[in-house]
Amino acid sequence: MVAANLATLRVALPKGRLLAPMAELLSRAGWGLSEYSDKARLYRLTSESFQGLAAKMFQEKDIPIQVAIGNYDLGICGLDWLTEQLVKFPHSAIIKLRDLGYGEGGVFVVAAAERLRDGTLITQNGCVRIASEYPNLAERLAAELRLPRFSIYPLWGAADGYPPENAEIVLLSRKSVDEAACGGLAPLGKAADFRACLIANAQSLKSKDMAWLLNTLNPHLSDAVTPEPRSMILPLRIRAENFARDADEVRLALPDGHQQAHVRRVLDAAGLIVDGYPSDTGNRHPQGPAGFSITVIRPQDMPFQVANGNFDLAVTGRDWLTDHLYQFPSSPVRELMDLKYGWVRIVAVVDGALPVESLAEFRDLRQKQEMPCRVASEYVNIADHYARAGRLGRYRVIPTWGATEAFLPEDADLLIENTETGSTIARHNLKIIDTLFESTACVVGRWQEVTVLKQERINGFLDALCQGLGAMA
Repeated sequence: MVAANLATLRVALPKGRLLAPMAELLSRAGWGLSEYSDKARLYRLTSESFQGLAAKMFQEKDIPIQVAIGNYDLGICGLDWLTEQLVKFPHSAIIKLRDLGYGEGGVFVVAAAERLRDGTLITQNGCVRIASEYPNLAERLAAELRLPRFSIYPLWGAADGYPPENAEIVLLSRKSVDEAACGGLAPLGKAADFRACLIANAQSLKSKDMAWLLNTLNPHLSDAVTPEPRSMILPLRIRAENFARDADEVRLALPDGHQQAHVRRVLDAAGLIVDGYPSDTGNRHPQGPAGFSITVIRPQDMPFQVANGNFDLAVTGRDWLTDHLYQFPSSPVRELMDLKYGWVRIVAVVDGALPVESLAEFRDLRQKQEMPCRVASEYVNIADHYARAGRLGRYRVIPTWGATEAFLPEDADLLIENTETGSTIARHNLKIIDTLFESTACVVGRWQEVTVLKQERINGFLDALCQGLGAMA
């Protein structure tokens, strides 16, 4: 092992889309991170070449935040997530060092083609609804377009399922404008590039000598291609029209991702025919029973989307419903049926080396610490409620977008996480000190007055599911 006789540099490396090209680059640069791969079992990486290098793997969206707050000196992420951070926090302590030349594509602005006529966007009431997992870029877009009225729906993803019924404009991360324009969507422009870039914490750049590490990259980087500038079709005119919507139609949201196979089994057992779900082509509008309009979206987004009236029914998890209700206690969303699959526990997790076995012992230990307790979780509102109810004193909730186990113990003191068996938690040398509640998949709806026919359809759907679950038992 080559010793670097300088202060240790902490580097945040991405999982997901950039992992493979970054692993190849770092291998050629001699960083000695052989464990950096999509098969990595642990997020903390040990360098076989430099004692002065400490690396950890994160979801890419988390990296600009971790570098900005100084947890990491260097990071690699896409320009899209860097821009998303800087749009809202322009004075963040992040410096972009250079483009790395990997990761073609960008964040494209698209609208439903049927609502775009000769440069005029047709809306229901003059309000432009923008759905995206890039809410800060969406807000910048609304300002640049000088939209007089707009609403932004922050999403976990699957924005392409929302037009035209539930959004006029969406921002999509795609490799090309042609890819963004499929499925009846028309491109309006490019809001951001998503090439990989190397970023640094501003204070670290001043106080630490990074040259020894950065110089290992330079021989293996060709002159990075300058990203195409973002562009928009301007000006975009807005016109309101009255789109009559069938008051008797039931709008149903089904989950994407790994839950699809489970949901399909329940639907089949209930005798509910849904053609094209799951879809091999990425179709987010499968054909359902008569009187039903179906959209496939992320389970995390469903409670909010049902609450604001975009859907009448949705299949999500009780964990995400609970997180929503902690944020909006007066929300009209309620659980209608337990689907009895997808069982997980929502648990409080700490570093396995801590001499605590319960929340009370953890609280007593934290009272001796001067720093606020850092609570990391995808369930931001559940984590906030738990920290307050558990009387943890001063605390800070750190939002995460997956791979939460990576945060302990360096970047968080407590995790609020879901688990089936606890094996993943144990593998990362962590331990459970409390169980908050148990969660299964469920059907959610909202308190609302509906037509007699719509109510009959909703009741028939729930009755069929109940009979199907009985047959599966």
